Amino acid sequence: MLSQNTSRRDFLFIVCASVFWGTVGIANRAIYESTATNALSLAFWRLAIATPLFVLASWRFSGRRPFSIRHIKPRDLGVMLLMGGLQAIYQACYSAAIPYAGVTVSTLIALCAAPVMVALFSTLVAREGLTLATIIALISAVGGTILLLLARSHPGVENVSWPGILLALLAAGGYAGFILCGRFVSGNYDPLHVNTVAFGVGALCLLLLGPSTGLVLAYPVWGWLLLLYLGCVPTALAYALFQIGIRSLSATVVSIVTLCEPFTAALLAWLIFREALSLLGLLGAGLLLVAMVLILLGPRK
Repeated sequence: MLSQNTSRRDFLFIVCASVFWGTVGIANRAIYESTATNALSLAFWRLAIATPLFVLASWRFSGRRPFSIRHIKPRDLGVMLLMGGLQAIYQACYSAAIPYAGVTVSTLIALCAAPVMVALFSTLVAREGLTLATIIALISAVGGTILLLLARSHPGVENVSWPGILLALLAAGGYAGFILCGRFVSGNYDPLHVNTVAFGVGALCLLLLGPSTGLVLAYPVWGWLLLLYLGCVPTALAYALFQIGIRSLSATVVSIVTLCEPFTAALLAWLIFREALSLLGLLGAGLLLVAMVLILLGPRK
């Protein structure tokens, strides 16, 4: 049994990572207002800026475990490379789904389907037991996320098509796969090493996709500052905390806790852009908070 303090610390690490991810939409919105860019370009720059930060941090903080591909088992290296590909799939498919299905539907599927996929895989394949509290937390978190996103949607504005739904499901699969793979290697390697490989591969994959979508290279000074923030805080720092946090938490619990992201985004939109938070949104936020409390107070294996 892992100590309760360790589990709660890792829970808070995942919460912090999710809160940082929740600021991405606000920063992206500010960049869109200052320059003509696209979602794939923003995703590429996030990963491209974060990768050298992971390399520097690995060299500076790993102590007696210097980063080297030779020190990684071939099977585990394959998992890390797969994580990079899955990160690129998540970013690319989510961006591609929006023109077909709209922001609300794409986000609903990408965020809400991922925890369900993780729970099914963990239960049926990995034989990871689900407690009653975890099941209730999963239902509460997914339901709260749906209510939050529906409260911010604009009926009649977005058209939905099957290609968009399929792309959003692929994005959810990429997100779920990234969590599961990270859970597989997090206990054996320094989180900085894992992220160095994964994000380097992800950035390379998005760079190869750049010519087909038009990779934007020119930004004003304000845009570059926001890109630096996206690469440093909600990418490098957040994913480092994420990889540390998943060491003592089950993949299902991790996928549930990451749903703090839409809660943070809705709260920031209310505080900064004065977007109305309806009764439906408040109910969704309440359900998400209930899910987090259930996980925090529940037993750890």
